Amino acid sequence: MAAAVSASTIPLLFFARMLGLMVSILVIFWALGYKSSFLPHSNSQEDLIYAVLHPLLMVIGFILISGEAILVHRWLPGSRNLKKSVHLCLQGVALASGIFGIWTKFQGKDGVVANFYSLHSWMGLICVCLFGVQWMVGFLSFWHRGELRTARVKVLPWHIFLGLYTYGLAVATAETGLLEKLTFLQTRRSVPKRSPESMVGNSLGIGLALLSGIVIFTAISPKSYSPRSKVKYSDTKCLSS
Repeated sequence: MAAAVSASTIPLLFFARMLGLMVSILVIFWALGYKSSFLPHSNSQEDLIYAVLHPLLMVIGFILISGEAILVHRWLPGSRNLKKSVHLCLQGVALASGIFGIWTKFQGKDGVVANFYSLHSWMGLICVCLFGVQWMVGFLSFWHRGELRTARVKVLPWHIFLGLYTYGLAVATAETGLLEKLTFLQTRRSVPKRSPESMVGNSLGIGLALLSGIVIFTAISPKSYSPRSKVKYSDTKCLSS
């Protein structure tokens, strides 16, 4: 039996969506409005496309969509199987975006090593690898019936923990990327510390930090059930799939 959306969850979902929209607008505006900042030493249109695609895929495709997948269980009506199906599909889209986003960094003319030297790059690689493992474990544990039912019960707490941890790590990785980019631009003195571009980057970082807090808080906050649905759920949860 599906849980009803509690009154306290509705404002959290609203703010999460508003912050997600703000983050999307900021990253698109930064990537398209300040394209030269992402690839200042190349005139190649192909290299520029890859450089701009990276923040778009990692922020919108990876972080925002995976956050929405976490919230699916709080707002989507219907059966548990429907929610799990939508959750798995959204996480699959996020994983594909993360893999493609990292792939864009392999396309630079300087080679692979030149793009994987910083804390941001290593955190990103670890994050996407963990996310891939998480997705596979979730698929195998929650989409097989019968003999794996007991395993699903044991894996569920770890599945939730690893999902929230990976999401938080993704946001932290994005923050290090923003800091790295802004520090690089300001050190080269091409972007003043109080310029509009710096404000866009800083606002994007604050938006991601606030969004991650709301998503994680919403995910771990207690669910509300009607008395009737709670009794039915308690009687059947060991038999449900």
